[in-house]
Amino acid sequence: MGNSAIQPVGAETATPATVSSLVRVTGLRKHYGGVRALKGVDLDLRAGEIHGLVGANGAGKSTLIKILAGLESPDAGEISVDGTPVSIATPDQATALGLSFIHQELNLVPRMSALQNIMLGVPKASTLGLVDWRRVRQLVQPIATRVGIRFSLETPAAALSVAEGWLVSICRALVRRSRLIVMDEPTASLSAHECDNLFRIVRDLSGNGVAVLYVSHRLDEITGLCHHVTAFRDGLLAAQIDRASLNRARLVEAIVGTDKPETFALAAANVIAPESDEIALSVRNLRRGSAVRDVSFDLHKGEVLGLGGLVGSGRSETVRLIFGADAMQGGQMTLCGRAFTPRTPHDAVEAGVGLVPEERRSEGLVLAKSVAFNLSLTSLLGLHVAPPLPLMSMRRRDKQAQEMSQRLLIKMPNVATPVGRLSGGNQQKVVIGKWLSRSLRVLILDEPSRGVDIGARQEIHRIIRELATQGVSIIVISSETEELPGLCDRVLVMVEGRIATELRGAAITREALVQASYLSTEESQPS
Repeated sequence: MGNSAIQPVGAETATPATVSSLVRVTGLRKHYGGVRALKGVDLDLRAGEIHGLVGANGAGKSTLIKILAGLESPDAGEISVDGTPVSIATPDQATALGLSFIHQELNLVPRMSALQNIMLGVPKASTLGLVDWRRVRQLVQPIATRVGIRFSLETPAAALSVAEGWLVSICRALVRRSRLIVMDEPTASLSAHECDNLFRIVRDLSGNGVAVLYVSHRLDEITGLCHHVTAFRDGLLAAQIDRASLNRARLVEAIVGTDKPETFALAAANVIAPESDEIALSVRNLRRGSAVRDVSFDLHKGEVLGLGGLVGSGRSETVRLIFGADAMQGGQMTLCGRAFTPRTPHDAVEAGVGLVPEERRSEGLVLAKSVAFNLSLTSLLGLHVAPPLPLMSMRRRDKQAQEMSQRLLIKMPNVATPVGRLSGGNQQKVVIGKWLSRSLRVLILDEPSRGVDIGARQEIHRIIRELATQGVSIIVISSETEELPGLCDRVLVMVEGRIATELRGAAITREALVQASYLSTEESQPS
């Protein structure tokens, strides 16, 4: 994910400075209670331009996108399209202006086909008052082919991979003849090959006059793809950078307010916990279909163990078996020397195993509920006033949530704020925080830094190392090869459902992880 080489945009794709603005934002302001999310920001988007938008979580990027999409109303400022001031009060008005939005968590209807999702809200060809899906398919197919859709348009959305879902969303935007497509963390769950395909599509869109607002925490993608970049910091415009002066150091300086490089992964190298002989979790010959094939390893007390490999290599499937979310078809496990056979996640939690899932919004949070509610989800019994009576102390819950929020530096108006209104990085801290009030033996984190900014990553990594020094055993899954070196005591690289390579200490490098991830099945050596 994000490991592929990104070739910088060439002169032939550069947007001429003389092109007039398609969408211009001037002095935009927005506050939620006492929190000022936007403090007067500007943005200028031109036809055919790939425009990067960067900033730490909570910097105001999501708020700006919501305003452009008609989901929020600004308190002050102006938005103009084609030089004409507009008011975008609803998503339908945004669509009518030619604006489309593809979010990190794709908003496809699972039971509908790819074709039906593409045509949602779009007038359709009809015969005698009935939708003529044959004609619709004939009209859509050339656009689907253009964006690289190779699967049947009759495929249910629930059966599509994340990458295929992105293709459906891009196709939907083109069917609507969108002139601006906003992409929010598009490569967060894509493999290197899928990233390459997405970059090709983005450049193709740009070459055909479509403006792309590309929101990403992956700075190599920003420097490789974008003609211009806007950086937000704490709700303010921090920098506007053109192609000629665009580089990683400049971006880091704009995002965090300093020109020091990203050292979040290396900083942990000084606090690597001494290896313990005590085994917390032992896994032997774990199997489930072709996804997990005879996986064996030991996790020591206080160890941070990384699971590397490509998307689809079996990492998430393996930890789902450990957590009891899926049933294993063979193998044995022990936890702290005792047989461990969780049939459900509840069994795993009761035994002292926690999981921070990859899909935080759909699997880790109740978005409509408050921060306090979400932080208390794993510790409800401890909040009972008079067990076993179902009476809970709301005061104790809110106090616990406030203390945890301060510990994790969660940005929010207060603990009563619905967690769905927080930025992605702050949501991730809530998902992690709900486990910290329990007595854990093993904590599994699946893509803990997905869609998280540099500062939030540093904080999450600090929490991981702090837990390890307290004796908690950690498993970290990450597709970002820059994340595991320095954070982990040991990394197991998975290939096609098997453990192919084990790396320790200084041998854990980006180059070694990439090389091991591309081993063939025949080259793989089970640990």
